[in-house]
Amino acid sequence: MREGLFIKKNIDKWKQYQYEPATDPDEMAGQFTDLVNDLGYSKTFYPQSRVTQYLNGLASRIYLGIYRNKREEVSRIARFWKTELPLMVRKYHREILYSFLIFVLFAVIAAFSAAHDETFVRGVLGDQYVDMTEDNIARGDPFGVYKNGDQLSMFFWIAVNNIKVSFMVFVLGFLVNIGTVWQLFKNGVMLGAFQYYFFSKGLGWASVLVIWIHGTLEISSIIIAGAAGLVLGNSILFPGTHRRIVSLKRGGKDGLKLMIGLVPIFIVAAFLEGFVTRYSKMPIAISLTILLSSLTFVIWYFVIYPIRLEKKMRAL
Repeated sequence: MREGLFIKKNIDKWKQYQYEPATDPDEMAGQFTDLVNDLGYSKTFYPQSRVTQYLNGLASRIYLGIYRNKREEVSRIARFWKTELPLMVRKYHREILYSFLIFVLFAVIAAFSAAHDETFVRGVLGDQYVDMTEDNIARGDPFGVYKNGDQLSMFFWIAVNNIKVSFMVFVLGFLVNIGTVWQLFKNGVMLGAFQYYFFSKGLGWASVLVIWIHGTLEISSIIIAGAAGLVLGNSILFPGTHRRIVSLKRGGKDGLKLMIGLVPIFIVAAFLEGFVTRYSKMPIAISLTILLSSLTFVIWYFVIYPIRLEKKMRAL
C-alpha cells in the first residue's frame, strides 16, 4: 500500500484518537492496540516517514494515559483507606457512639439477668452449647469449642458468618432503625450472657485472654455495622431539607462505605479465631499483645485518627 493511501485510509481515526481521547480504560487499550498495529505497519514500509514519527508519538501518549489511569486506581484505593473512610467515620462518630452504648447496655442487662436467673444463659445460648461447654470444663479444656474442625474451614466459615451477621445489622436499618437496634440487642444479649457464664465458672479472665483475641475486632465490627445501620435508618427518618429518596441514597452510600471498610477486619478476626484462639494455653504475654494490639488499632483508626485527620483538613 502506498503511503498516501495508508494515510488517507486511517487519518480520520488517528485524528479522533488525538483530539477526542477516550476516558474508559478498555477503550483506551483498544485504541492503543490499534495504533500499535498501524505503527508496526508504518515502521515496516515507511521507516523514515513523518507518519511513523506521528504514530509513535500518538501511541506513546495513549500508553501514558493508560499507565496514569492505573496509577490513579491504585492511589484511589490508598486514598479510600487513608482519607475517605476515616473522614466518613468521623462524620458518623455520633452514630458509632450510639451503637456502642446500645450494644453495651443490652450486654450489661443480659449479664445482670443471668446473675439473677439460672435459666437465662441456657435460654440465650441454648442447652446444647451450654452442655458442651460444661463437658469441656469438666475435661479441663473450657475453650475446646475453638479447637473443633479444620483451621482453614473454620476460617472461611467464620469470615462468611461474620460478614453475613454484620451486613444484616446494616441492611435492617431500612426498618427505620428498629431492625438494627434489634440485631444489636440480640448480639449484645448473647455477649453479656456468654461472658457472665464464664465469670460464674471462675473462668472470666481466662475467657477474656482467649476469646477476646478475636472478639475485640469481631465485636467492634458489629458495633460499627450497627452505626452504618443507624446512618441508613436516620436517612429515612430525618431527611432534613432533602427529598427522602435523595437522603436515603446518600445514607445508603455512606453506610455501605463503612461496611466495606469493615471487610478486612472481618477477615482478620476470622483468621485469629480460626488459627490463633484454639491455642488457649498460649503464654499470657502473647495473648495480651494480640488483644491490646487489636484494641489499639480499633481506637486509633476509628476514633483518634479520624479526629486528627479532620482537624488537619480544616487547617488546610
